[in-house]
Amino acid sequence: MSSSEEAAHASRTPNGLRQVMELVSLSPPARAGLTRAAGLSVLSGIAAVAGFVCLGFAVGELFAPAPSGRAVGWWAAGALTGLAGSFGARWLAEGTTHEASFELEVTLRRTLADALARMPLGEVHRLGSGRLKKVLQDDVKALHSVVADALPFVGSSVAQPVAALVALGLVQWRLLAAVLLVVPLAVACLSFMTRDYAEQRDRYNRANEDVNAAVVEFVQGMPVVRTFDDGRSSFGRYSGAVRSFTVAVGDWIATTRAAGIVTQLFIVPLPTLLIVAATSVPMLAAHWITPTELLIALLIGAMPIEAIAPLMHLNGYLNDSKAAAARIAEVLAIPPLPEPEHPKEPQDASIALRGVTFGYTGDRGRPALDTVDLDIPAGTVCALVGPSGSGKSTVARLVPRFYDVQEGSVRVGGIDVRDIPSDLLLRHVALVFQEPFLVSGTVAENIRLSKPDATDGEVHAAAMAAAAHEFIVNDLPDGYDTVVGERGGLLSGGQRQRITIARAILSDAPIVILDEATSFADPENEAVIQEALGRLTKGRTVLVIAHRLSTIVDVDQIVVLDGGKVVETGRHAELAAAGGRYAALWERHAKASTWGLPANRTKAANRTVEANR
Repeated sequence: MSSSEEAAHASRTPNGLRQVMELVSLSPPARAGLTRAAGLSVLSGIAAVAGFVCLGFAVGELFAPAPSGRAVGWWAAGALTGLAGSFGARWLAEGTTHEASFELEVTLRRTLADALARMPLGEVHRLGSGRLKKVLQDDVKALHSVVADALPFVGSSVAQPVAALVALGLVQWRLLAAVLLVVPLAVACLSFMTRDYAEQRDRYNRANEDVNAAVVEFVQGMPVVRTFDDGRSSFGRYSGAVRSFTVAVGDWIATTRAAGIVTQLFIVPLPTLLIVAATSVPMLAAHWITPTELLIALLIGAMPIEAIAPLMHLNGYLNDSKAAAARIAEVLAIPPLPEPEHPKEPQDASIALRGVTFGYTGDRGRPALDTVDLDIPAGTVCALVGPSGSGKSTVARLVPRFYDVQEGSVRVGGIDVRDIPSDLLLRHVALVFQEPFLVSGTVAENIRLSKPDATDGEVHAAAMAAAAHEFIVNDLPDGYDTVVGERGGLLSGGQRQRITIARAILSDAPIVILDEATSFADPENEAVIQEALGRLTKGRTVLVIAHRLSTIVDVDQIVVLDGGKVVETGRHAELAAAGGRYAALWERHAKASTWGLPANRTKAANRTVEANR
């Protein structure tokens, strides 16, 4: 069963409501606020009924043969107190529920963010950006709505009609019997209107997730879209997702339209008032009831039927919240990478893989790594080379334990990474990946990610070592306080990479992992970045994923991967002379290094330019 199907199933079961309450219980302040709001809401409903009953007696006393001013005053005071108290209690309940709902939003988003930070990256990728955005934003917002808006309905839709029926029974049971004639119609309408259209709801949620994913893809890929796309691929996927979402919404509205018509025709005070009026005429003639009792029945008798429309909205809120709670609970139920029961510290900066076999979730083909053995002594530089898909990046991500291996072990400093606390392991390893990633903060904040308590002097020193200080001070408008934009989009690729190197230098980790760290640099910046990398890696254990073989000819060890297996190990000279897989890669690299535009093509291009002038 897919996650969307599970959410739809949860919205139809009592467990769905239980999940809502379990999520609310994550925030004790929110739970306490809801308890207070529920009490205030019930008090509001009862006070309203008491106020209308007192109003009926006050008006009845005014038209009595011998009215008593004292009695009128007391009944009027009771009416004013009841109605004012109802309004005040309802106002306090709504304010309390909104405060509780915002508290719950903060708690849930923090809890989800913490869960995402601790779960395996493979699970994060499986969930996808569109779905996670929906859970963190839309589903949490749905719970906000049920907490802030639905709970006050308890007073008007449950307590108030019950209180009205009790009061009417105490005042005149015959008029209560007349009002109860409407109950079968009310129950039938309520049953019809509160059906949960789970299939339409599930389709709507899946379409919403697709729109979110399409928006993320369209915005993040905007440079490529503008350059190559003619509107039929990326924008076409976005447009298709929007069309599917529109159709899903339209079908849901069409399915529930009949319930709206029933509401407009029957779930209004008029039918109840007509029945009360019709039955009261013979009762008055027979002196079974008094005009005051009839007036009270007209004031409060329609409250039970009026409560049905809010109950329909309350049911909708609850169904939305149950489906949202199921999706939130599913994310929170994903187990994090387990922390060691008996934590150990690495003894040095060595790296070793022993019989490692690993495959990504959902990959039904061969594993990404198959019984890999690898030794990287402390203080040495090891380069991983091989064709695309050979497992190089997988090795780099297993060392800081972004994933757990299925077989074998990954050891850092002689200790299995599963026995090292995650925070300690990540302080032991600095990573500079192929695509530099920056958060939407300032330059200083991005460098400080590796050491939040670093002083300004330490940040500046790290930037100097990364050859970033000069462009930060001279080229950026606000220096270290310059906001870099989403994913660092306001900076060039080379600038982003130097800031990530400064971040790694500031961490002072004994192990450095480089994933083709100069891939975003132009020729002018590449030499600068290489010098910065030299300062970063000095005296440290370095694992580098290399695509430009010319940058690794002097490393201590080259490991050649192919098909998830280690096929060769050695230094450059011996591997190049061995005539094996590395020699073939080196030959291709040498040919690629001499590639250029053919002269005849260049001349033809020049002639075309001249012809167009």
